[in-house]
This record gives sequence, structure tokens and C-alpha cells, in this order.
Amino acid sequence: MPQRILDQALAFLGTSAIATQPLGPSELVDIGWHTFILYTVDYAAFCQRVAGRFIHHVPDDDPTDQGGTPPTIPTTLTDTVTAIRRAGFTLDVDLWPTAADCSSKCTQCHAGCTDSPTR
Repeated sequence: MPQRILDQALAFLGTSAIATQPLGPSELVDIGWHTFILYTVDYAAFCQRVAGRFIHHVPDDDPTDQGGTPPTIPTTLTDTVTAIRRAGFTLDVDLWPTAADCSSKCTQCHAGCTDSPTR
């Protein structure tokens, strides 16, 4: 399981490096990201190699940023899952709750898929 979590954290970070919108990890993937950050030299080198910059971890538990302005448009796990797939990474659906509820062929699962009418 730790290898799977790290794999998905790396896919998330690789996607974040090229994303045009803010992305957020699942709870398990966030644990992998936190763990990777603790290895600061390796993490910084990875970020530079993959993104050309440091990828900061910015928790979203405060509804406003430091200046009291509204946060950026929030993202859903479905948005993140979609971005990871579009970036060409393999998705471990068990580590992404919205993805685990839908197969890649789902069209109306009502579980947060991008084409769900409840979204």
C-alpha cells in the first residue's frame, strides 16, 4: 500500500506541474505527499525536475487566504482524477474515492463523475 500511495502522489504532483487549475489530492494520496515533503532535498529536486519550480503544499482548511480574499475556485476529486488521466498517468482507483465509484465507461453513475447529471 505505501508504494501505491507514493505512486499516486507522484502522479498527482506530475499533473499539478502542468495543470491550469488548482488540484487537490485524496486523503490517502495527501499522506503520500506529506511523507515525500519530509525528504526535503529529494522533494525539491523532484519538483524542479518535473515542474521547473517548487510545488507548495497549501492546505485548504481556511476558507480565506492570508490576505482575507476568497480562495481560488475549489476543485473536486473528480476534477483531479480527470486531470491525472488526461496527463497520461495510471490511476489507482482505490486511492481516489470518486474514481473507485465509477468505471472508465460510466456515463450516469451519480458518484461525482464529470458527466454526472447531479454535479
